[in-house]
Amino acid sequence: MLKIYTQENRFKSPWSLKTKIKIFLWELIWFFFCKWTPKPFNNWRILILKIFGAKISGMPFVHQRAIISHPWNLILHDGATIGDKAVLYALDTIEVKELATIAQESYICTGTHNFSSNYKELMTDKIIIEEDSFIGARSFILPGITIGKKSIIGACSLISKNIPPNMTAYGNPAKIVSSKKSI
Repeated sequence: MLKIYTQENRFKSPWSLKTKIKIFLWELIWFFFCKWTPKPFNNWRILILKIFGAKISGMPFVHQRAIISHPWNLILHDGATIGDKAVLYALDTIEVKELATIAQESYICTGTHNFSSNYKELMTDKIIIEEDSFIGARSFILPGITIGKKSIIGACSLISKNIPPNMTAYGNPAKIVSSKKSI
C-alpha cells in the first residue's frame, strides 16, 4: 500500500531535521568506514549496517560499493547478497530473504511521486525479494513489488508487477517467459 508523505510544497523535503542528520551521518560513515574496505571485511560492513538500524539475521554479503539509503529500512536474511554498485533506495522497507541475490548495478527503488498532484508528494511502498531469487544486473524494481521465491529476473529488466514464485521474467517492462529457470 503506497504511503503518501505530506509536503508543504514540491521543493520541501518530507524528512525532519533529525532524519536529515541521520541520513548525512549514515552517508559519511559508509563512505569513510565501509566503501573502501576489501570484500573480506563483510562482517565489518554488516556491523555498521546493524548500528544504523538494519535488521540482519545470519550472514548476508553486502558489497563495499553497494549504495544503501536509509539502512534502518533494510532487512537482510542469511545468505542474501547485495552486489557491486547495487542501489537499495530504502525510503520504505526492503527485505531480501535467504539466499536471494541482487546483482551488480541493480536499482531497488521504494519511492516514487504523486504525479497527479501539484506538489508531487513522495510516495513509498515496500519491496520484498523472496528466498533464493535472483535479480539480474542493472534491473530496476519499482515500489510495492514482491519477487517470488526462486524466481529469476533477467539483466536490465524493469519490474513493474509482482513476479510469482519459480518464474523467469525479463524485459522492459518485464514479462514472465517461463516457469523454468532457463536464463
